[in-house]
Amino acid sequence: MAPRAVLRYCRISPRKVRLVADLIRGKNVSEAMGILTLTPNRPARVLRKLLNSAISNGGASKDGGDTDRLAIQSITVDPGPMLKRYRPRARGRATMIRKRTSHISIVLGEK
Repeated sequence: MAPRAVLRYCRISPRKVRLVADLIRGKNVSEAMGILTLTPNRPARVLRKLLNSAISNGGASKDGGDTDRLAIQSITVDPGPMLKRYRPRARGRATMIRKRTSHISIVLGEK
């Protein structure tokens, strides 16, 4: 079974997470960690922690012991439930504010 890690109900919009996930899709684990370390966006920190978790779930150490042959086989970002809030507007109206969440999963495989 391939090492994997799943993060559910992440309070970042899936659209923003997909921008960073596309940078590391199909890359080597060490190369992906370098990209995520240098990317300033907020989802990069979340994906870096999730990638470390997937590496640990596979039984490899984080300092590069068995990670040389591992690559990101698939990374998916799906929408989670929305938190719906309302903001008062002019003339007694209200508009809905959607606070979106994400479900992120990473599967590692042999290169």
